[in-house]
Amino acid sequence: MASLELYSKGASVWIPDPDAVWASALLLQDYSPGKKQLLLQLANGKEVQYPVGSPSDLPPLGNPDILEGENDLTALSFLHEPAVLHNLRVRFLDYNSIYTYCGIVLVAINPYDQLPIYGEEVIDAYSGQDMADMEPHIFSVAEEAYRTMTREEKNQSIIISGESGSGKTVSAKFTMRYFAVVGGAAQQTSVEERVLASNPIMESIGNAKTTRNDNSSRFGKYIEIGFGRKGDIIGANMRTYLLEKSRVVFQASAERNYHIFYQLCASRELPEMRSFKLDAPEHFRYTNQGGDMQIPGTDDLSDLERTRNAFTVLGVQPDQQMELFRILAAVLHLGNVNIQISGRSSDKGYIDPGDRSLAVFSKLLGVEGPQMAHWLCHRRLAVGGEMLIKPMSGQQAVGARDALAKHIYGQLFTWTVQRLNSALRSQRGKARSFIGVLDIYGFETFDRNSFEQFCINYANEKLQQQFNRHVFHLEQEEYVREELVWNRIEFSDNQQCINLIEAQLGLFDLLDEECRMPKGSDESWVRKLYDQHLTGKPHPHFRKPRMSNSAFIVLHFADTVQYECDGFLDKNRDTVFEELINILKASQSELVAELFQQQGNVSSVANGSVRSGKRATREHKLTVGFQFRQSLQMLMDTLNSTTPHYVRCIKPNDLKEPFLFDPRRTVQQLRACGVLETIRISAAGFPSRWTYEEFFSRYRLLLRGPQSLDQAQASCRQALPELIPDPDQFCFGKTKVFFRAGQVAFLERLRSEKLRVAAMIIQSRVRGWLARTRYTRICWATVTIQRYCRGALARRLALTLRYSKAALVIQKTYRMIVVRQLFLMIRQATITIQAFTRGTLERRRYRLLVAERAAVLLQARVRGWLARRAYRRVRAAVVFMQCCARRRAARRELLKLKTEARSVEKYRELNKGMEVKLMQLQLRADQGAREGAALRGTLQAEREAASAELQALKAVIQKLESQKHEKPQPCTVISEKEVEERRRAEEKAAQEILQLKQELQVLQREKDSFHKEKEELSARLLEGEKAQEECVTQAVSQASAALSAELDEERRKYQGLLREFTRLEQRYDNLREMSLLTEHAKGHRRTDSTRSLNFEPPSPTLMTPQSLTPLSLSPFPSAFPSPEEVRRVSVTSPVDGRVSVWSSETPMDQLMEKMEVAKDPAVKMKGEDLAHAYDAVRVANKFLESQLRRQQSQKEEEMEALRKQLSQAISGSSSAAQQQDLQELLEAREQECVRLRRELKELKNTVSLRRLLTQVLPSALSAETTPCPSRRKPAMVTGLFECRKRDENKLIKNLITDIRVDSALSLPPGLPASVFFLCVRQADCSGDQTHARSLCSAAVTALKAALKKHSNDVHMTALWLKNACVLHDLLTQHSPKQTIDSDELVPLTTDVSDLIRALSDLCIQAYQQLLSITENRLQNIIVPALLESEIIPGLSGSAVKLVTSRKRAGSDPRAVGGDAPTMASVLRELGALHTALSRQDLPPTQMEQAFHQLTYLISASALNSLLLRKDMCCWSRGMQIRYNVSLLEEWLRSRGLQAGGAVATLEPLIQAVQLLQAGKKTEGDAQALVQTCTALSGQQIVKILTLYTPHSDLDERVTVNFIRTVQGLLKGRSDGHPQHLLMDVRRVFPVTFPYSPPTVLHAEQLVIPDSLKISFLRRV
Repeated sequence: MASLELYSKGASVWIPDPDAVWASALLLQDYSPGKKQLLLQLANGKEVQYPVGSPSDLPPLGNPDILEGENDLTALSFLHEPAVLHNLRVRFLDYNSIYTYCGIVLVAINPYDQLPIYGEEVIDAYSGQDMADMEPHIFSVAEEAYRTMTREEKNQSIIISGESGSGKTVSAKFTMRYFAVVGGAAQQTSVEERVLASNPIMESIGNAKTTRNDNSSRFGKYIEIGFGRKGDIIGANMRTYLLEKSRVVFQASAERNYHIFYQLCASRELPEMRSFKLDAPEHFRYTNQGGDMQIPGTDDLSDLERTRNAFTVLGVQPDQQMELFRILAAVLHLGNVNIQISGRSSDKGYIDPGDRSLAVFSKLLGVEGPQMAHWLCHRRLAVGGEMLIKPMSGQQAVGARDALAKHIYGQLFTWTVQRLNSALRSQRGKARSFIGVLDIYGFETFDRNSFEQFCINYANEKLQQQFNRHVFHLEQEEYVREELVWNRIEFSDNQQCINLIEAQLGLFDLLDEECRMPKGSDESWVRKLYDQHLTGKPHPHFRKPRMSNSAFIVLHFADTVQYECDGFLDKNRDTVFEELINILKASQSELVAELFQQQGNVSSVANGSVRSGKRATREHKLTVGFQFRQSLQMLMDTLNSTTPHYVRCIKPNDLKEPFLFDPRRTVQQLRACGVLETIRISAAGFPSRWTYEEFFSRYRLLLRGPQSLDQAQASCRQALPELIPDPDQFCFGKTKVFFRAGQVAFLERLRSEKLRVAAMIIQSRVRGWLARTRYTRICWATVTIQRYCRGALARRLALTLRYSKAALVIQKTYRMIVVRQLFLMIRQATITIQAFTRGTLERRRYRLLVAERAAVLLQARVRGWLARRAYRRVRAAVVFMQCCARRRAARRELLKLKTEARSVEKYRELNKGMEVKLMQLQLRADQGAREGAALRGTLQAEREAASAELQALKAVIQKLESQKHEKPQPCTVISEKEVEERRRAEEKAAQEILQLKQELQVLQREKDSFHKEKEELSARLLEGEKAQEECVTQAVSQASAALSAELDEERRKYQGLLREFTRLEQRYDNLREMSLLTEHAKGHRRTDSTRSLNFEPPSPTLMTPQSLTPLSLSPFPSAFPSPEEVRRVSVTSPVDGRVSVWSSETPMDQLMEKMEVAKDPAVKMKGEDLAHAYDAVRVANKFLESQLRRQQSQKEEEMEALRKQLSQAISGSSSAAQQQDLQELLEAREQECVRLRRELKELKNTVSLRRLLTQVLPSALSAETTPCPSRRKPAMVTGLFECRKRDENKLIKNLITDIRVDSALSLPPGLPASVFFLCVRQADCSGDQTHARSLCSAAVTALKAALKKHSNDVHMTALWLKNACVLHDLLTQHSPKQTIDSDELVPLTTDVSDLIRALSDLCIQAYQQLLSITENRLQNIIVPALLESEIIPGLSGSAVKLVTSRKRAGSDPRAVGGDAPTMASVLRELGALHTALSRQDLPPTQMEQAFHQLTYLISASALNSLLLRKDMCCWSRGMQIRYNVSLLEEWLRSRGLQAGGAVATLEPLIQAVQLLQAGKKTEGDAQALVQTCTALSGQQIVKILTLYTPHSDLDERVTVNFIRTVQGLLKGRSDGHPQHLLMDVRRVFPVTFPYSPPTVLHAEQLVIPDSLKISFLRRV
């Protein structure tokens, strides 16, 4: 099938577009040969006709969707410009990926934004990884170069090019930083620091702001970083090319001069800068021409400080720095020198003698001002052997002034580069190999192009030629390696353009010739160009502009450029008059004189020629063009002798906006930088390459015959000729099958067609089955419906008949009930009316009788009350007045209390004196209750009096009634008067009683209000106390948690310092052994192992307590000389003296120097390394001691604040129970703080009061203990071992140093430590404290030596860890400071606190060594085992990705088959560690901590690799990884290690795998992902979604809209996760050793085998 047949309906094509360069369109009709137009549909739905004159005019085809966003452009099926542009745009805008491979080229697009992809965790992730496996990155190119250099021992070069503003300088800085980290030690050494320090210096003096870039490098540089044998950086060298000196005197609009000038002006107020007489940059001619004085986002003052710090790092003294700044300030003042014009013709230039700028310039440079003013305006000529002085015109004088300024800056730039090179030069011999980083300008074309652009484009022509030949060479190597029969690939060679520039009678040759002419000019040079390359022999790459006679056009490989000839000769000559140079040579400044004294001997790219009066001297000066050609040729020779790696930087837009893509600017740069040329060369051959296994797995359904993976190559060779008839479209290699461009898309179409036909057959069968099933169901449903309908009709008829009969019965019954109810209602109404009438009559008569009886009763009672009315009224009035007064006072007090309650201060005062106020309120309430009781008593008395009066009145009434009966007539008159008086008295009494009741109610309400206020105040007081108690409790808990966290952090820092100390000590031991070997090289004799331990002087930690120093914090014996001697040497002595103390030159060294034999680098640097090692240890110990002291002071301040807060809370409390609870809480917190302080005290290793008393008064204590029989208890201890002093070395040798591995592993856990402790205890009981301490010190030293001896053995390391822990616990248990509750335990009399501390450090060292061994074994198998191994067979066999995997040069061969690591390898290493720990019976918490650290390393390494590998982000690979992780989880749970957090550390990796397997389409899927992936940061989630690649036709790529939805949901998630991309694999969790008091030891309990040969120990 020809490629024309791919132009079928539905195919995607690219058509030219004026705005987007290329636009995507869809074919609506098939194309057939002969058609003149194509019907296309654009992305906006518009249909257009595309003209096609011939098949060669067909638009380029689009790639399949599965290849969209591919990280290697050469993997695209169709390789052409629109596909490259579209792929870069998708990766840059949709995926935020700025790096993309294009074969051997890394394309880097400037994001104009800060991205978190350059941290140390990213460097760790790329270190040691294959370039083909990782996502494109600048670190990947650097790692490839570094690995190729170390493996093949061949020099490498990284060529970084691009136009201004594309990010070349930043890429070069990150490359150098990567080499500094990977090629350095664990801690950055001075060499790496100096290499990195060169960047800010070169940016200050060589970078400037342009219209395209705020930090544009205006020179090219090539930095060679030298590496030693072990791959460490030992030096560097820098070469510079073509500094743009014209920028010193002229800047275009919106541009700046070099940064250093503005930095000096910004720091003019500094005391050391005031002598330079600087001003704002607006006042200097050389800095104000561009108009922009400030760059947004930069601080010139801080940049100068960074530059000065870099000079200091590189060894430039402050006085030299000030000299350099003085010269730069003088250049600024030189630009302000005013050249005036005088004379008859107004063409003579002169300088006013009082010119201030000239005076400052002369003073700063130390030259004569009048001489400088004279020779700036005059020149010396040689005419007929005589010297004449001729004045210059004003314009010529200005040119001489600017030429002098450019020359001074150029000389200063050259001196700075030489100074940097001398500082970066290797001090340890010649570098074994180097990696060069070339940061050079890209192809430039402006509206007006001059000499600088001509040289830059010439350099890019040479680099492009080298690039094309290298790419072609790699393609040729691939074809030869696969033994292909192929035709030579034709590529565009730009040799003709290079010959036009550099050949004989070329542009440079004619320019140099014209410069040597006395009256040479730019116009005459251009005429010579026309005559030579147009009139004489026309050159294909040279043209003349139509409208100009002072310009010429060169057809470069990237573009056609028109150069204006104005200034070419002056810039090529770069002339400075000799008289001005002589004045500068006589300068009083040493640096100025040095700059110009070296001019005659050193020729640099930055230097120009010096014009003198003698023509012979002038004619032989080197021009700038000649020097540039020489340096460029040297560069090309260097690059051709190295293996190049290419980085092409692209500027996406001219607005410097982040993530804005301009397709026209991008295509222009892609054409200029050679990326499209790489694509063209690849497309001309066989760009698509598949291994036979990959091809078989992908296209097995197109093959015929028996299909077996073992016969994949035979099947492919048999089937491909049938699928692709044209044999020129494919080719078979040894391991791969190669395809021309477009053939993979054709095979994909065949595969899709076959799948479509198979799908149609399956669909037809399924649809028939569905139709038959549907018909059967319809028939069954019809019969069922009929049956149910007939039954329903019959049931409806029966129900109707039943309803009719029921209706008749209901009617009959209803009529009967209605008639009966009517009768009953009438009868009931009649009875009711009669009853109500009779009742009304009786009630009326009864009311009359009651009224009469009531009137008589009232009259009788009122008369008795009238007599006491006056008294009650007076007493009621008095009581009422008292109540009103008290109520008024109470209200005032209440308002006052409410006002005070609203203020915070009163509330606090109220809280302070709450008990007193509460007692007052209680007393007030009691008083109110007493008053109420008194009132109630009074009321009761009044009621009793009233009742007595009422009885009297009744008696009077009875008496009167009796008299009435006796005398009826007169009583009638008296009775009426009395009744009237009684009525009035009763009314008054009723009013007074009502008034008293009202007053009583008012008093009751006031009492209730007081009671309610009392309850509210009590409740408020209780709430305040409770809130205060909660605050105190919370504050105490927070302080305790913070204290514990700080303690853990300090423990982690201390263990890190301990690890660094161990490394330095090991380095010292290595150097010492090497020095001993050198000293005893004449005769070797075997040394006993016990004596080898005595090489180390006594450790400060093992000496007497009086000798403790800050070095005693170290866990190991010191191997250094006397501390006081070393301190004197290292602090007060010069450098030479310090080295002489640490190392002495032996006769062997002298002999080697006489014979000129190179020393070993370790031996050569012995003295310096020892001094650095001791200084590092001393500084680390001092730092640790200061940290611990600061921590102790902080904890004491926090405890004091908590104690004050708690005391205030207790004082404000009124409840005794609450006070008791708070007191108990305080005691618990204080106990916890005491425990924390005890641990802190152990960390500081301070000496307690008891120890000091023991040391100061040993005789007094011994005298006091002699007569007391209870103090002789240590002498009565039995079950010990006695070791004589002469047997001490033998005991150490048999138990620790020389014990065999099999014998040691067969011993019971902790046996050597137990034996040593019993020996130490026996010596202590016998009173020999010196012997006891000696035994302990020897045991610690021997354990340390044993750990070093078995530094790679897990089992032996675990054995000595167990023994160190056992000995530590035993000594701690019997320490004099320890509180001993049991009577069986007797404390030691010997103070061993320093030895306990040393053992604690030794336990940490053993634990770290144990983990280090396992981590080193796991490091290289984690990623292959967890991510790459396929334990589930056949899961990813049919899901081969449709890409072309290219193996780059220098990549390591990957293990395949049975050699590849699997999960069994990881579990085997973990099982070995678990077995070693279990055999030694170490505590479970210790094992949990160890596996917690290891599982974190496994999870972090695997997740980091997953985030940087696109081939791992797919569904099938996620299934494999999840299964592998489940195996690890099951292994951990089966051994009970999940409690220590080992399984929890795997959660980020598990969630990442779940993210690969989850649905990624709808908004619900996005919400589920965000809610599920809580252990992943937002950047990690987005990165995985971006990298997700479908590996089968059933899967789909994650859409950009879905990623945007997830990002929106992640913004609202506040889970506290730091926004990081990669996990920190260097994170170390602090270890804690739980103290478990062992059982009481006796010698009879120990089973000692005879193989130990310690029978010389005597049981006591």
